[in-house]
Amino acid sequence: MDVKRYYATGKRKTSVARVWIFSGKGKVVVNKRTFENFFPLPLHRKNVLKPFDITNTNGLYDVYATVSGGGTSGQSDAVRHGIAKALLSVSDDFRLLLKREGLLTRDPRVKERKKYGQRGARARYQFSKR
Repeated sequence: MDVKRYYATGKRKTSVARVWIFSGKGKVVVNKRTFENFFPLPLHRKNVLKPFDITNTNGLYDVYATVSGGGTSGQSDAVRHGIAKALLSVSDDFRLLLKREGLLTRDPRVKERKKYGQRGARARYQFSKR
């Protein structure tokens, strides 16, 4: 039995997720751990499954993802981005639905680097006139 797999890469901040989806019963495995174990917050779990909710494909595809870098929030967004891109490989009819929700756009916001002679990216050391 040959199972059709779809692959995509999702990114957010410093997190990179490699995502494979294939027909199944809706099981999600992230870094060889169960979905509930890897993302303990319901907010992150709901975020990851959002592309399936929008395209009405809940429970039709199993997800296997490997994610590295960043924290749990960035990782959940990276997996979501990867799932959305992989669903495009399944059917191009999903493009309008996913695009309308902004799931195909890679969120470009990253932390600004600290500048020399300053306390942070924008914050300066306190100025003393005397």
